[in-house]
Amino acid sequence: MGTNGSTMLEPLRQGLPPVDPTAVSGSASCALPARFEAVRGARSFTRSTLSQWGLDERFDDVALVVSELVTNALRHALPEDAGAGGGSGSGSGEPEPTVRLHLMRWSTRLVCAVRDPSEDRPGGSFAPERTQENCDLESGRGLFLVDAYSDSWGWHPLAGRLTGKVVWALFMLHE
Repeated sequence: MGTNGSTMLEPLRQGLPPVDPTAVSGSASCALPARFEAVRGARSFTRSTLSQWGLDERFDDVALVVSELVTNALRHALPEDAGAGGGSGSGSGEPEPTVRLHLMRWSTRLVCAVRDPSEDRPGGSFAPERTQENCDLESGRGLFLVDAYSDSWGWHPLAGRLTGKVVWALFMLHE
């Protein structure tokens, strides 16, 4: 996540015991192409990573959240010509904009973070406290699921030379 990773994840530490950012006991990252098939790849990457960390029992909840975060990034955060619908990108020879999935584990918490090139707020007007008024919508429920299945979630714009944002979800791990 670049050199601004600890700054970017500051909201994760609010209200939690301090964590030394260098004390991450595991981290893994993968670039995802600007195609909806990338969601399946993100779930596979998550399964493999959680298995390596001995966290198989958390896969269902974490995979659901990862799927929603990656889908949102592909659907809403990539430029129209990026090919998220299955196309091959703009055809200009430039690399496709990508979404990155990061998984980070400490002894008592797991963070899923999805980086995308958009600086727009995720979910637009989403607010967990307004669940009732949005329950009939055909789409736009992904962040409701993220809110329901993770212990906390949020987003943070990238700083420095990086552009875009990171949307993260926190899962507390019980020893």
